[in-house]
Amino acid sequence: MKRGPSTADSSTLVRVAIDIAANGDEQVVTAMQDEADSIPVVRTGPTGVMGSEPLVMATHEGRTAFFADAKPSTARDVVDTLEDGTIPTDDADAVVEHGPKTMSLPIPNMGPLSVGRRSVLDRCGWVDPLDPKEWPVVASERTAERVTDIGLLGRGRGDATADAPVADAWETARDADGDPVVVANANETRDEQRADEVLLGGAPIAVLDGIAAVAEYLGADDAIVYLNEEDSHLHRHLREAIDAVAGELPIVPQLVAGPDEYRAGAPTAALEAMEGADRIEPRLQPPSPAKHGLYGRPTVIHTPRTFAQVRRAIRDPDAFDANAAEPGTRLITVTGDIAHPATIELLSDSSLSVVRDAVDLTGSFKMACVGGVLGGIVRDLDIAPTAQSLTAADLGTDGVVELLNDDRCVVADVGERARFASTENSGRCVPGREGTQQLTELLRDVYQGSIEVDTIRELGRVMTRSSNCRIGAHAPRPVTTAIDEFEPEFRAHTDGRCPSGTCAEKL
Repeated sequence: MKRGPSTADSSTLVRVAIDIAANGDEQVVTAMQDEADSIPVVRTGPTGVMGSEPLVMATHEGRTAFFADAKPSTARDVVDTLEDGTIPTDDADAVVEHGPKTMSLPIPNMGPLSVGRRSVLDRCGWVDPLDPKEWPVVASERTAERVTDIGLLGRGRGDATADAPVADAWETARDADGDPVVVANANETRDEQRADEVLLGGAPIAVLDGIAAVAEYLGADDAIVYLNEEDSHLHRHLREAIDAVAGELPIVPQLVAGPDEYRAGAPTAALEAMEGADRIEPRLQPPSPAKHGLYGRPTVIHTPRTFAQVRRAIRDPDAFDANAAEPGTRLITVTGDIAHPATIELLSDSSLSVVRDAVDLTGSFKMACVGGVLGGIVRDLDIAPTAQSLTAADLGTDGVVELLNDDRCVVADVGERARFASTENSGRCVPGREGTQQLTELLRDVYQGSIEVDTIRELGRVMTRSSNCRIGAHAPRPVTTAIDEFEPEFRAHTDGRCPSGTCAEKL
């Protein structure tokens, strides 16, 4: 879409927040553009709340009316009303007053957008994600040195410093022999994890800016954005973003595609994929990628979530409390038995329980899996969204909360997760290759009238301690935490009864 005027330059305009892959929603944008004579229409990226999109936002003189899941007819009516000099409030889901030149998404008092605190997501869905005027870069003037003493932790499974201070890896890479390289690992095949995709769709220039700032600090001349080869929409979107800021950033990354495999998203497996290895598997460590990474060069690997936090900290270091339980925020994607997923942002002193306010659960809440497909099962979400709290509760830190309703059978659910681990592990180490198979068989035995809790727990301890890959190390977690919470349901299955009534064909 043709770049229009900066959204801060007009007191009256319409924004349409759409996921970059939602081609059908372009009908809403087209309807508005066809109807508008004098009102600018701006296509923004996703807000993170899929159920609201396409989200039409009509702004006039410091007030914005929100229309969720808008149809082309709604879009045309909104434009007609604005061109008459009036803000449309009829049938609006919310109306928010704000400063006339606000650059961040105004937050309604209620609804999914009101959940949490939008920090790195602040402009997502509000400004044109591909317009450099909306995203002033910092890397050309400041490097990531300003955030080395904040204690920022890496975010996500694809980050080589997940839940560890990023500055430690940066210093290792700076001190290592060879020319350093920076990698943004955005290869994710699971639909549950959408946080990086939301950022790359709604704030790609911000992520590129963070990458360049880290590269400048390291003295790196090369940077890479590593993507899933199947995600053509994201490839095109990022190419446009790179082209838009190529003259403004000191370092412009290249796009590299990796296999559409879950294992290929692990940090060192990503290096193998980028080097063209026939077999994608994680590398033995040490040495860490920061010492010996891509083609033997010192390599810093972060997720887009981490680079967005870096850029935010450079722009506003006072917003990061080095004494907080965890500096910065966590992006959490809420999925599961819900109408539509949502990605929200939480401070370290908040509670995961608020994620339920961001989505519509189908049925009654039974349990949640926290931390991705191999996260932990829990009934109570009153847990801080920090790496320390989540790890202490034996939950995952990958930024996913699956809300599961009372139609779910916990034995069947964790059985599916164990089978996933048995097929997706690289096969490089015995705990990952054989342990996941043994775990799956032990769960099958439950349907045959036998449950060996002590054996499952001991197998889990061995796998967690000795697996080379995170799949093998984390595979036991859904099972052991589910037994902690729902052991009577496991024992009911050994008696030929599924309390949820969903396993009749297996009993």
